[in-house]
Order: sequence, then C-alpha cells, then structure tokens
Amino acid sequence: MAQVSFYHVVRMHVGRGYNLISEEFYPSGLKTTNGMEIIYEDNHLISVVKPLNILSQEDISKDPDMVNMLKDDSKIRYNKPGNVFIGLIHRLDRPVGGTMVFAKTSKGASRISQQMREGAFHKGYLAVVQGILPKEGILTNILVKDSAKNLVHEANTEDEAATGKKSVLKFQLISSKENKSLVFVEPITGRSHQIRVQMALAGYPLIGDARYGKMLRDVGVSLWSSVIVIKHPTLDKMLTFISYPARTYPWDLWCLSDYDRAKTMLI
Repeated sequence: MAQVSFYHVVRMHVGRGYNLISEEFYPSGLKTTNGMEIIYEDNHLISVVKPLNILSQEDISKDPDMVNMLKDDSKIRYNKPGNVFIGLIHRLDRPVGGTMVFAKTSKGASRISQQMREGAFHKGYLAVVQGILPKEGILTNILVKDSAKNLVHEANTEDEAATGKKSVLKFQLISSKENKSLVFVEPITGRSHQIRVQMALAGYPLIGDARYGKMLRDVGVSLWSSVIVIKHPTLDKMLTFISYPARTYPWDLWCLSDYDRAKTMLI
C-alpha cells in the first residue's frame, strides 16, 4: 500500500513484559470510503473507530457490520476484485463504539489472535457510571448468558455457578462530578456484556444502559473502547491505538486532559 501519514507519537514501551519502541496512533482525519475513521493501517492490519450501533460481525439481522464494511472499503480503495480478507480479532457490543483492530492477512490474524490467547492483547475502555466510585478496584463475578434473551446475569444457583464463566475486570477512577464517575476499565477476561453487567452488579450502572441500568432519552450506553495495545505481527515494535468519544452528554462533562489519562492507566 502507498505510504500514508498517520498522527502518532513514538515512545519506549517498557511495560507488560516488553521493552520495545512503541508508537501511539490516533484518528488523523483519514476515513474509509464508508466513513469510518482510520487510526492506523498497513499491509497486515487496520485499526478504525467503530461507529455506535454497528455490529462487529454479521448476524441473522443482516444489518451493517464492521467486517463487511471493511471488506467493501478495501475493494474500492485498493481496487480488489473478488473476496477480501478481513479477520475479526475481537468484538464490541453493538451499542458500543471506539477503537477496534482487524487483520488484513492470515498471518496477521494468527499472530494477533495468539497474543489474545497469551494475554498480550491489551484493551481499555472509558465508561461513565452512576455514583462515585472508589479510586480503584477489581470486580469478580460468575456470569451466565441467556442467549435466547441476549442477557447476562450473575450465577445464583449451584448449577449456574458450575456452568457460568468467571469474569474479572479492573477499574480506575479518573474523575467524578454530578454524582457520576468517569472510569477507566480493563477487562481481564473477555465475556459478553461483561463491563456493563459487572459495573451494574457493583451498584454503578453505566449511564444510558437501558439493558442493565436505566434508559435515558437520546443517551446511549456510556461505554467506549478507547485504548488497544498490541505487538505488531511482523515488526519488533508495540502499537497503541487510541480514540475518544464524541463530545456529547455525558462525555462532555469531562475535558480532553481527563481522557488522556486513560492511556497511561493501561500502558
């Protein structure tokens, strides 16, 4: 692909068991042909900002999804006939927007997926919750998914405890105001609806989460995939992909410097 200039910062990455050059990438104004913001792209992978209310991958609804949207974009931008490879590495709930990473080659997909299995694929979320959180904490629950209803709840019987999945997340308070908290969340396990359910179980439901909290008119679930850190699949360097939510309520209660603290909490 042609050389493209991305907005990024070069640092030394010394955490998470690595001591490598790290590059931080942010949305730079470049967009796909179907309007998604591009954070980073090379021959092996692409990171984009997932719009709100778009599926991560196709389901029976046949509504627009990220994988097919990126395939369609590649066909147009790179004039590729026939099938285009876009590998789904991770998922976001439909109402959640933010940073995502996709593989463009089978090698990229295999190596990044291996990082996920080994716990070397790191992601952090911004959330706005009801209430004033403590400075930091770890939440652990056994969660059970009702696939028919697409709902997740905490195990409350011995049978559910035996079949449920242990779910762990870490949270760090960024700032509180108006009885709401801006929090950075790092899921240690990757369970369906995990952050939304665990924060609600702890007594801090996400603002606008009609499924596990309280519906607010014109306010969607206040959860944003903000930071992803991976090792490049073929190069000896770390890549950090960062995006922030649009300045709408309740995100506009905080300023950019508050959001910038998030990346330091994961990296």
